[in-house]
Amino acid sequence: MSRVVNLESVGKERNRLTKAVALAVRHLAQQPEINTETRDLAAFIALALLQIANGIESTVAAWEKRDYWVKADRFRMEWAWSGQLGEKLKQALLSEDWPQIARLSAQIAEKLGHVKIAENHRLGTPWQGAYHQLTK
Repeated sequence: MSRVVNLESVGKERNRLTKAVALAVRHLAQQPEINTETRDLAAFIALALLQIANGIESTVAAWEKRDYWVKADRFRMEWAWSGQLGEKLKQALLSEDWPQIARLSAQIAEKLGHVKIAENHRLGTPWQGAYHQLTK
């Protein structure tokens, strides 16, 4: 019997979401006014960061199984900001606190400044409809 290979690993999902969040933060910074797209961008960033934070434990579980405690703890500390900023951004968006959203998006941009996105990326616009999904 052959083993089952999961092509959609948590690491690949995290990389894809990280690039999408970096792209969304850049688009959010270019928005001249608050409109539907601005809300969608902020909601997508919040939801994606929370999804990244949810995948951290499944990533470190394999390392902890092999007794790589230091590596697991370092990884948790490296990504702890994602859940915290995601939750703060979600609360700021639900209360329409746009100055706070601007500050948080600047912090997120600083954390993801190293992310490189090709000009011909295939990410599309994953933030469309995210505000509706957030308010459900």
